[in-house]
Amino acid sequence: MGDPGLVLVALAVAVGIVGVVLPVLPGTLLVAAATLVWALVTGGAAWWWWAGVVAVLVAGQVAMYLVPGRRMTRAGIRTRSLLLGGLLGVVGFFVVPVLGLVLCFVLGVFLAELARATRPAAGTGGSGALRPAVASTVVALKNVGLSILIEGSAALLAALVWVAGALALR
Repeated sequence: MGDPGLVLVALAVAVGIVGVVLPVLPGTLLVAAATLVWALVTGGAAWWWWAGVVAVLVAGQVAMYLVPGRRMTRAGIRTRSLLLGGLLGVVGFFVVPVLGLVLCFVLGVFLAELARATRPAAGTGGSGALRPAVASTVVALKNVGLSILIEGSAALLAALVWVAGALALR
């Protein structure tokens, strides 16, 4: 692959990294696809470098769901609240581009935790129910940031693997 091709792949990888932070583009998929094109064109040992890129991206995807999920579960946020947050996040992604995913996820967790705290069985009821719901929402918001940080770090590391491969194969 010539220099213009490498520049195009690098631009696509950079846009993918930005897409991790701004969820308009499928950032991780864009990084994988751009480096796949490079491996297809370059051939040979480029496939080993591409396998390294994919391994880093897959590990990042697994970690971005497991680590924050476990932290939220340990903080007492129920699975049902996380599912409602995820469902509203998907809806929000289409309703409010860019920020809808994150905002609606957090809103969903808040509403589910507020509903849980206001049930008579919870024993809190009334205005006292707002405090645990807000605390759960803060935990969810911090973990959304952690998730973005994990995915972004994986995308950057994958980009570095690709750069190392592109330099090694020149």
